[in-house]
Amino acid sequence: MAEKNIMDYETVELDDNDSSVVIIDQTLLPGKTEIIRLHTAQEIWDAIYLLKVRGAPAIGVAAAFGIYVLAKNIVKDFRADGVKDAGENREMPFGEFYEKFKEQKEYLNSSRPTAVNLSWALNRMEAVCLQAGREEQKPVTEVLEILHKEAVEIKEEDTWVCKTIGEYGLSLVKPGDGILTHCNAGQLATSKYGTATAPIYLGQERGYGFKVFADETRPLLQGARLTAYELHSSGVDVTLICDNMSAMVMKNGWVNAVFVGCDRVAANGDAANKIGTSVVATVAKRYGVPFYVCAPTSTIDYDTPTGAEIKIEQRPAEEVTEMWYKERMAPEGVKVFNPAFDVTDNDLITAIVTEYGIARAPFKESLEEIRQKKISAQKDKNQ
Repeated sequence: MAEKNIMDYETVELDDNDSSVVIIDQTLLPGKTEIIRLHTAQEIWDAIYLLKVRGAPAIGVAAAFGIYVLAKNIVKDFRADGVKDAGENREMPFGEFYEKFKEQKEYLNSSRPTAVNLSWALNRMEAVCLQAGREEQKPVTEVLEILHKEAVEIKEEDTWVCKTIGEYGLSLVKPGDGILTHCNAGQLATSKYGTATAPIYLGQERGYGFKVFADETRPLLQGARLTAYELHSSGVDVTLICDNMSAMVMKNGWVNAVFVGCDRVAANGDAANKIGTSVVATVAKRYGVPFYVCAPTSTIDYDTPTGAEIKIEQRPAEEVTEMWYKERMAPEGVKVFNPAFDVTDNDLITAIVTEYGIARAPFKESLEEIRQKKISAQKDKNQ
């Protein structure tokens, strides 16, 4: 039997029989492919915080599966407590169930504050929970079934979203183009295709022959460990560069477009993504290279007016001073500033590519048009 390629694995999946969220531990890639199972709230929280599962869409899927698993555990614990009263099959009151559900939801939501897909997925799961249990008065056993269905739909929708973003993105480039990407917005960050890499993968399927440059992406090296790994495994012509080499490859004329992912887009088009993205955008503008943000509409936060209001996660100093080194590479006691993300100002962004179209400046108006397209499409779907 042929050895499995990293692209043959599911980034996030649900094992309902085992009541677990199944993920690839991405902190071990590319050296080791280890599949881990998450059963408890602590395990799910740690996996998200420690970046064992990462990328805004994948975090959203993991959160949806995670809160469903925890909801099952709530009911299981209730029934176990009822055994002594010979009530192991009695129905759990919805009010009691929801109180515990809400606690677990808020706990998971605290794991990573910047990626809006985390709260988006959890809020969506809470909404169907409340509709079924409180508004429609369904028993908790049926609420669980509805939560399961919603979590599966979130994952299936993510695959459609990524492929559609890829189609729109592909319309912005031509065969043989050079493409630069930062961090990892690939299949390992989503259910399939990725966001920023979706045009690359679709182009690969159609013989476009792209030449891709992947920033290593300090300090956690998602570009080196993940993007270069998955693109290379897929047969894409990819060249790894250090973050501070992006200006040289652009100045040389080797890059025709930049595609990056996104963790949160403000209403005015400012976009928060992995630290260093704003540097790439600034360099791209200097050399006249189009800079495209690939953002599922679930990452657009219309309640956040500008990027200035986006909370930026601060990471441990050890990620900079010693994480990837055999020995510590910085003096003991030196101060370290280690934000996980930066905000790219909207005037540096050529366009924001979503599953409902391509938004261009002025972004406040074009993103609102995207929202209305999505609302209209959802109404048509529900009719």
